[in-house]
Amino acid sequence: MKKKLTIDNLKAEAKAFCIAESKIQNKSLFGITDGKAVGTHIEHKFQEQLTSKYKIAVGSSASGIDLPSEDILTDIKVTSIKQPQSSCPFKDAKQKIFGLGYNLLVFVYDKTDNPKTKTAKLDFVSCSFISKERTADYTTTYRLREMVKDKANVEDIVAYLSDKNIPADEITLNQLAKQILKTPPNQGYLTISNALQWRLQYQRVVTLDKKIQGISKIIDKATK
Repeated sequence: MKKKLTIDNLKAEAKAFCIAESKIQNKSLFGITDGKAVGTHIEHKFQEQLTSKYKIAVGSSASGIDLPSEDILTDIKVTSIKQPQSSCPFKDAKQKIFGLGYNLLVFVYDKTDNPKTKTAKLDFVSCSFISKERTADYTTTYRLREMVKDKANVEDIVAYLSDKNIPADEITLNQLAKQILKTPPNQGYLTISNALQWRLQYQRVVTLDKKIQGISKIIDKATK
């Protein structure tokens, strides 16, 4: 009988996966420069590890989240240390301020090819679990939290959001401003760029060298 997956199990499995995968000489990834292909390979392999041991719901492309059950609600991201970033579906402008609405498990690898053996090695230099409360944009939330402390009003907030090209109309910006004043956002730790899809950048999390509630550094070679 398979166990039910928990967040703690997920983190433990991610750690074991990173350690094991970092030792493998991989023939199928030799010469592959497409980050998406490497990412898909790793995501599928990790999901296979999970499904072999645990009872889990696996997401579809329609849901957009790899592990969509309410108690896990986590999307898996795989990216290269050369440019630790990925994209995710754009739902609404609130995500940049109040978070994506789900957790992230971010695998960051350093890939080296060995021409002699025609194999690739993926050294996992970082793996982090980012709870949904920390998935907003760092600079935007930092400034908005300061503005709330400085007794900004709705017009001040709207002006700031407009200046930062938050993708929303005037009515939505006003609603957002009121929500921000009523419930100031948590400090986010991603860099989120506006696009048809959100562009998420993880450098701040990868290089984070202090403990932050809601961010678990599962593997951390990048700051050593």
